[in-house]
Parts: sequence; structure tokens; C-alpha cells
Amino acid sequence: MGALNDDVYPRYLYDSSMTDRRVTKQVHDNVHGNIYLDPLSLKFVDTEQFQRLRDLKQLGLTYLVYPGAVHSRFEHSLGVYWLAGETIHKINIDQGSELGIDKFDIQTVKLAGLLHDVGHGPFSHLFEKEFLPKVLNNNKWSHEEMSLKMIDFLVDEHNIEIGSDVQKKVKEMIVAGSEDTSSTVSADNSLKEKRFLYDIVANGRNGIDVDKFDYIVRDSRACGLTSSFRFDRPLDTMRVIGDEICYRAKEYLTMHKLFSSRADLHRTVYTHAKVKAIELMFVDALTKANNHLDILSCIDDPAEYWKLDDSIMKQIETSKSEELKESRDLILRIRRRDLYQFCNEFIVPKDQLEYFKDVSPQDIICSQKSGDSLKEEDIVVSNVKIDMTRGRKNPLESINFFKDYVSEEKFPIRDERISLLLPECYQDKIVRVYCKKPEKVGIVSDAFENFQVKNYGMKTQVHGTPQKKRQRK
Repeated sequence: MGALNDDVYPRYLYDSSMTDRRVTKQVHDNVHGNIYLDPLSLKFVDTEQFQRLRDLKQLGLTYLVYPGAVHSRFEHSLGVYWLAGETIHKINIDQGSELGIDKFDIQTVKLAGLLHDVGHGPFSHLFEKEFLPKVLNNNKWSHEEMSLKMIDFLVDEHNIEIGSDVQKKVKEMIVAGSEDTSSTVSADNSLKEKRFLYDIVANGRNGIDVDKFDYIVRDSRACGLTSSFRFDRPLDTMRVIGDEICYRAKEYLTMHKLFSSRADLHRTVYTHAKVKAIELMFVDALTKANNHLDILSCIDDPAEYWKLDDSIMKQIETSKSEELKESRDLILRIRRRDLYQFCNEFIVPKDQLEYFKDVSPQDIICSQKSGDSLKEEDIVVSNVKIDMTRGRKNPLESINFFKDYVSEEKFPIRDERISLLLPECYQDKIVRVYCKKPEKVGIVSDAFENFQVKNYGMKTQVHGTPQKKRQRK
């Protein structure tokens, strides 16, 4: 499947000022085709800190299960830059004069798309969501916040000529949709002029943004999956009404496909049982290597942080240091496919979702049969949450639509007007239990079933009952 062509994906950058080859650089992307980098954006791209994104896999360790998933944060960042530019230019063509869109707005939106992920760590979300919480003692850290620090560092380190107002607004747009931002840059854009601009890259208002547009298509393609979502439809039918990007009502199913495609990717790729097993093992390896490698010393300093990338795995694997032996052994197990054994999973009942608390290894140990000898280090529990960006709510409730292009009225679409086939609940919480030691798989599986009966009065259907367990019976 080649890059999307102009027949199915309308382009809005054909004005000479944006595609003049004397001032822009053309890059070919396997999703979007030709991408044109403007001079200011190119100054950021041509730095060693941005080029580092080539060495961060977009989907972390997923490539060890889906071999094609080797695309990088670099490709994704260029894709989001391009789509951000396409979005603002489309709005400018249709409504530029009435909305007062200027070159300042266009430049800031594009730069926000380009730089939104420059703060990601090794293996992307694994570093932020799995490793750091284990070693930071609940101190919050987010890649968005690091992206803000990296932007300041890039500007200072490379003497990039950018107005302070542009720099500030770019940073505000990057954290606009984040729940984990500090006071470094205010994420409250409710009173900002042209608030609709803040919804293009990171949309905290309804979750529709070009970041999702790019990664849903790019990740699906890399993993060999077919996605029914097409981002050309919302791009072509959007309109700003009341300082908010709204969509033509006839596209409501397209918007639903956006969220359902994202949920499908989470279920089949991002939280795949084997992917999680590999991630859990590597997180253990990183945790054991943390003191020796002094990883935490650089997570707040952009001058050191940019040196961290996916090569840390090979660094541990090839080291001869005795302090890294346990970490090396875990990586060797990953290479040889001697993974933590998946025992079973349990989907939390709908009526329990509101009060559910994450299951811990200690919960499983307390449910083992008398005479069994499980220890906390024998078990790993993965508490997985899959939703459509709005928890247990239908994400379409947060979207405003319009009837036709002469209408100035915006309105939401209620569930029953969309389809009677929509789910009653928009969130899954899945508890997965893994055993680190093959000889204890049966004991862990039994203890997990006892836990389910004790807490929920039922057992799960067994998914791939481990051979060890069948032998034990």
C-alpha cells in the first residue's frame, strides 16, 4: 500500500510560498507522500537532538511481535507536522479572513506538530509509563513536559532565531491536551484567542487531533493491519464554529471509526499479551540497571537526556559489567523467547469498573492454596485499560457537528442517532497475570482463579491454558 495520493487525500499547500524549492526541503514519506519542510522547521530538524528521534521506535518493543513495527518517532513527527500544516491551511482557505488566521498561527501550529514528541524517552511510552513510575517514587514525569524543555534547549543550543511569542505558543499547543502538565506552561486554553488552534495537534476538548490521524494510519500499516479510518474525510469537511473545530454531521461514523480504530490498536497491538510480557521483562532489566547506568540523573536535563535512546538495550546486552548481569540475562531471555509466561486474564465486570482498584502481585499471593509457596518476585500483574479516550463515556458526546456549510449552528449527536449497535460501555479494564518462573505457572494460574472467585464470584474463560497447568492437574 503506497502513500496516500491526491485523489483520495486533498492537499492544501500548493501555494508557491510554501512549496518554493528555493526555501523548502522535500522529504518523501510512505504515508503522506511528499512533505515540504519550511526553513524554520528545518532548523529544528537538522539538529542532533531532533535526529535522535530516528533512534526511538514509535511502538517501542512491539517489533519483537510485529516485525514491521520498526518505524520511528522521527517519521511520526514529520507526519504530524505535515497534517498540522494541512489542517491550518484548509481552515485558512475556507475561513481565514473571518478567523484572522495569519502566518504566525500557521507557523506555530506546524512547529507544535513537529516538536510534540521531541521529549520521548527510549522505547517511547514504555520509558514514561512503565519504567519511570517504578524508580521515581510516584514523582510525576511526562514526555510533554520534557518536550517543552527540549524546545528551549534546542533554541538556545543552536541559536535558532524564533520569536519568544512563537516559542511560547508552540509549547502551549503541545500541552493543550495533556492531563499531566505542570505550571511550566499553562495548559488552560479556555480563555485564549483562537482557541481552535490548540485543538489541532493535542486536542483536550474532544480527542480529535492530527497526532491520532497520523499514528493510527502509520501504526496500522506497519503492523499489517487494515484500518477503516480515513483522515482525509474529517480534514476535508471541518469548519470552525464558535472558536471550535466542528465536523459535518454526515461524517459522524468516520469520527466513530477514529476512536474505535484507536481502541482496536490498543487491544491487538499496543497491549498484545506477548508485547506486554516482553515490555515487563525489559522494564525489569532497566530497573535493575538503573543505579549502574544512572538513568535518572539525566531525565530532567535536556543536555543529557537527548543522549538516551533505544540503543540502551544493546548497551546493557553487550556490557561486561558484573552489575548489569541480571539485566543482561533478562534481555537474553527476550532474545531467546524465554518470556514471562502469560497465565490468564480477567475482564473487570461493567458494574465493577467504577470502584475497581489495580490488582497487585500481593493480591494473587493472598489467594494461593495452602501449601503453595508463591513470592512477590514470582508474579507480574499488568492492569490494562482500553477506552476511546473518554473513559467509560462515548467520545462522540464531546464532538460538535454542523448540518451544512451555510449553517452556523453546532450540535452534538446522541448515541441513538448514530447506531443502535454502539456499545453500552466504552472502556475495558483487563487484569493479566504473568509468571516469571516456568515451574510455577500452574500455581500462579490457580491462585489467580481463586482471586477471581473470591472477588467476583466467577472464573474467566481460560485463554491459552498453559501446558504446565494442564500437567499439574
